[in-house]
Amino acid sequence: MNDVLITGLGVISHLGNGVDAFWSGLTAAKSAPSRVPDPNARMDLPLMYAVPESALPSMPDRFGDQYLGGASRLAVEAARQAVSDADLGGVAPDRIAVVIGTGMGDSGMHEEWRATGGPPGGPWSPVFSVASAVGAWFGAEGANVSVSNACAASGFGLSLAVDLIRSGEADVVIAGGAEAYSRVALACFNRLGAIDPERCRPFDLHRKGTLFGEGAGVMVLESAAHARARNVPQAYARVAGAGWSCDAHHATAPEPAGTQIARAMRQALAEAGADRDDIGCVVPHGTGTELNDTVESRVLGEVLGAGPDRVPLYSLKALLGHTGGAAASLATVAAAQILYRRTVPPNAPLTEQDPECKVFLPDRSMTPTGKYALVNAYAFGGNNVSLVLQEAGV
Repeated sequence: MNDVLITGLGVISHLGNGVDAFWSGLTAAKSAPSRVPDPNARMDLPLMYAVPESALPSMPDRFGDQYLGGASRLAVEAARQAVSDADLGGVAPDRIAVVIGTGMGDSGMHEEWRATGGPPGGPWSPVFSVASAVGAWFGAEGANVSVSNACAASGFGLSLAVDLIRSGEADVVIAGGAEAYSRVALACFNRLGAIDPERCRPFDLHRKGTLFGEGAGVMVLESAAHARARNVPQAYARVAGAGWSCDAHHATAPEPAGTQIARAMRQALAEAGADRDDIGCVVPHGTGTELNDTVESRVLGEVLGAGPDRVPLYSLKALLGHTGGAAASLATVAAAQILYRRTVPPNAPLTEQDPECKVFLPDRSMTPTGKYALVNAYAFGGNNVSLVLQEAGV
């Protein structure tokens, strides 16, 4: 089986633009949501973790005939960083593929057009065109695929990207996820009563739901042989294993026993050839919704023995909010950095940890307890994906 390495990273989020800003934000362990600057957000809690205006990239409104919505802009910027970081030059365009996961695509752009009377003097753009925007921007002539398995989209997308390399369909894949503000998505979660009025606080006894965030995390993936042949400047981690499953239980709620999320974790561990004691850190799905956090905590205990003094968890959504289809890619960027830097950042403080969530959330930096990291992502429709990363070793 071909080893697949992460050789380039790009990220833009509530914490700022670039990997350095991202890591600084993680180590600071502080963030707060704000009110969305949308006069049409007529809902009880119009709150989210937005990308700061100062961090937003400057680029044309259109690329060719295609308008660039919020998610596409974020994806292109994160991809630009990842391509530069990997020093990706000299690869034949038809050997470069793109896979981007997104829950809502560029729907925010369409929502604005609906409020203002349509696109200004141009063709109507499709919603799920984020991958094609990235592909067009970089001239990638391999497969350009947008994946939309809701909040697990970029986790499924990253594993598809690995398969493209292992099957020989591509030498390099620009892969990740992107999500931008959507009035419809935020309004729907308001109607569901699933928005926390204070902040996103996974595993906290007093949590009252989740809060959305904007962002994009993009990676350059390539086989170890391909990376060695072009003398890559660095490799952050190896994508060692992936597991998929579906609860087939409920449109929005996880199956309470967590049978299928356990299955996805075990599949990822088995493919990676990793034992439970090899996992040095977990970046959980952990959204701040009551059932999600408790089910995931219990299954982590069953699969990894991840009790309150065992495997460290890094609760990324406590700083970024729930970035929907981009959540798994941003979690994977964080996991790759944790392995590369050999440091688990401190978690954002909890008011009081839920006693039903018996997991280890260290409040200060520590060294990962093993050479592998587990990333979990779950979605409406019961779609589950787990990824296992390993220290690159090259």
